[in-house]
Amino acid sequence: MVSMREKMLSKVLIFAFFSHRLTVHVLFSQLLLCYLPNDRALWEQELAKKRSQYEAFKDEFLSNTVGGNTAIRGPEGHSGGNAEHVQNGSLDRSEIAQDEHPLSLGKTKEWNQFVEYSEMIEQVDRDVKRTHPDMHFFCGDSSFAKSNQESLKNILIIFAKLNAGIRYVQGMNEILAPLFFVFRNDPDYKNANFAEADSFFCFVELLSGLRDNFCQKLDNSAVGIQGTLSKLMQLLRKYDGELQHHLEIRTEVNPQFYAFRWITLLLTQEFNFADTIHIWDTLLTDPDGPQETLLRICCAMLILVRKRLLAGDFTSNLKLLQSYPPTNIGHLLYVANKLQ
Repeated sequence: MVSMREKMLSKVLIFAFFSHRLTVHVLFSQLLLCYLPNDRALWEQELAKKRSQYEAFKDEFLSNTVGGNTAIRGPEGHSGGNAEHVQNGSLDRSEIAQDEHPLSLGKTKEWNQFVEYSEMIEQVDRDVKRTHPDMHFFCGDSSFAKSNQESLKNILIIFAKLNAGIRYVQGMNEILAPLFFVFRNDPDYKNANFAEADSFFCFVELLSGLRDNFCQKLDNSAVGIQGTLSKLMQLLRKYDGELQHHLEIRTEVNPQFYAFRWITLLLTQEFNFADTIHIWDTLLTDPDGPQETLLRICCAMLILVRKRLLAGDFTSNLKLLQSYPPTNIGHLLYVANKLQ
């Protein structure tokens, strides 16, 4: 029985014979992340609907943004309290009630929300400006780079407002970057102009299967990041018990020291940008979502450097795993596939 995901993949591969490679990456991502429906006849209608919805999100959440800060809005996204009086990212003093003033001993919920949200905006801004500093697409003084930074920032802010249980977590900019890069470079100029909207919805879909790794309240649960790290070590123990014992018992190099970043950032910091996109092509084809394939790839990364790890101590192994050496991505994915 051919799965629905395999059918979608076949559509992309067939389309590859007639399309530019970047267009294939765009369709590949949008189909496998369920952004596009299976029926190609509905694509144009669905895209128009989603893009219009994203513009509505921008109007609701970003319309009062001035100088990088946005007015306070309530849990449902609607302005609350004195939000309409926010000017240049700060509240007009004359419009702040005594118990809402920052120097008041009885700070209200509205003021606390404003402070928390302002801090989040500043963090997003800092992270976006640090995204792939080696790529002119993301960094530099050009209007193109600044426009791309603004799009990343918009997406992350809207995501945070719509997902109050998670908000923004450092590193989400790195997960968003490959999606936006591919969509913004679509040879179809019309689609490239809607890269921000398309990236937003695909980013939401991608994180939907990984959100437990970002939820702080679940960190120490079986479904949180600690549980995911334990699954990685269980997988390594299954295929290379000697290496697992050496890392965790003999040298005490726990996965929190290196695999936390591997998993939460989907390997975006371990390989160059082109290799990251290659790896993501494989992650997105997993019918059960990217997590299981991600764990197999992480396990394969450990196995491929096992000789160096077995000969190393805590310091050398930690240095090796926190700065993973260049590797043949095709071979890495081959080894990971053998771990199924």
